[in-house]
Amino acid sequence: MEQGKIDLKKEQQSSLTRTRYKYSLAAKCFFVTMDWITGKKVTLAKTKLIEILASIPYRAWEVRQYGRLTCFFRKKEVVEEALKIMAWGREAQDNEYWHLRVIHEKMKEDGVKEPWYFFPLIPFVMVISYVLITRFMALVNIRRAFLFNAEFEDHAEHVYAQFVAENPQWEDQPVHNELVKQYGDLNTWADVFRRIGLDERDHMNDSFVFCGKRECIVKYDGMPVRVYE
Repeated sequence: MEQGKIDLKKEQQSSLTRTRYKYSLAAKCFFVTMDWITGKKVTLAKTKLIEILASIPYRAWEVRQYGRLTCFFRKKEVVEEALKIMAWGREAQDNEYWHLRVIHEKMKEDGVKEPWYFFPLIPFVMVISYVLITRFMALVNIRRAFLFNAEFEDHAEHVYAQFVAENPQWEDQPVHNELVKQYGDLNTWADVFRRIGLDERDHMNDSFVFCGKRECIVKYDGMPVRVYE
């Protein structure tokens, strides 16, 4: 992807002031459940849990697309669409995994201990449940699955924008961690989390493209140019 210079502070403010997408009942229930487990306050641990779940839908879609490639290999249009979805999904899940690693490094740097909901059985149950839900959605109605992901990513974008606003001390905290530097050449932890939030907007936009709601795309200066658009 090609991408120009991005004003991360400007885009964070854009996220804070932009009205959220009108979430479905299913998405609202999902977010309420997350708040019930983690608490309403945004914390590093909460964002870590978000990122553990965030890559799951992309893997579910990849599994379905392999099935389509096998069943419809004679149909060029189906094959091309499946390959585009798979390429996007792989890039997105790699990006979400980077978010998880970066947040883990920040927790280590700050000496933040994992809360009760990271007791091994709890995230295991959450992950398995979300795997089953996303695979079922991908099988029954892939377009609706993309839309649900757009809602998830819109929510995540706003969570990160709020998180940076609630932690002004990050503006003066330089990034020295080499692993985090591999994620992005960013000078402060505030910009690291702004960049994560903007990644979520990109994932939301991509989800809107694939579910047929291009009119919902949130454009900004320097946004990536996708080959499938």
